[in-house]
Amino acid sequence: MRLMQNPATDTRPHYRERLAPSLWLLVTAALAGPMVSLIFVPVGSTFALILGAAVSALLVLAFVALAPVVSVEDGVLRAGRAHIDVRYLGEPLALTGEEARQARGPELPARGWHLIRGGIDGVIVVPNIDEDDPVVAWTVSTRTPDRLAAAIRASRR
Repeated sequence: MRLMQNPATDTRPHYRERLAPSLWLLVTAALAGPMVSLIFVPVGSTFALILGAAVSALLVLAFVALAPVVSVEDGVLRAGRAHIDVRYLGEPLALTGEEARQARGPELPARGWHLIRGGIDGVIVVPNIDEDDPVVAWTVSTRTPDRLAAAIRASRR
């Protein structure tokens, strides 16, 4: 009996992360609901409560659904709407703490591509080695910079 191998490639992402807002930002967005309720109390208290709850739920869902996604899949790094083939990327540098703060601030390259989110401490900086591309480096926020760096390295192999 001869066994056939599956010729399909493995299309599972090596890395995927949604840069969802922090809990405090979601709580702040949810507080808009009670404010809306107060405005509509003269119309009717039941209507005001339902509308306030709906506004809170919609705002929280929108904040989470519209958060950018960072992924490494099929040899491509995607950060939000932007993407680049990993063969054009140099050695990724995973940073946290003070090093990450410096990379997001004073050391942020002016000709770089940035996806930076507040409330996310980690950051990864990856040089762009494509000579035809004016972008010199990618700076991307991530909660797990070591895992993202490892996924980029693994995808280049």
